Amino acid sequence: MKVRKRPVVVEATQWWKHGDHPEVRIHSPTQGFITTLEGGHVVSPGDWVIRGVAGEYYPCKPEIFEKTYEKVDD
Repeated sequence: MKVRKRPVVVEATQWWKHGDHPEVRIHSPTQGFITTLEGGHVVSPGDWVIRGVAGEYYPCKPEIFEKTYEKVDD
């Protein structure tokens, strides 16, 4: 079976350094750490932090973000 992801609007913030997003904790001097529904993930500079439809947060690499998401007007 083939399926298509439903179009939903989510919030996303690009993370560059500690303090850029309240859900990202310090992991190392240059990397962050975020707890997701699937467990913890390292966040690297340039990664996007996305708030999902259930209010959960997860990181996304810039190259995947560019292929998957597009900006919408408020």
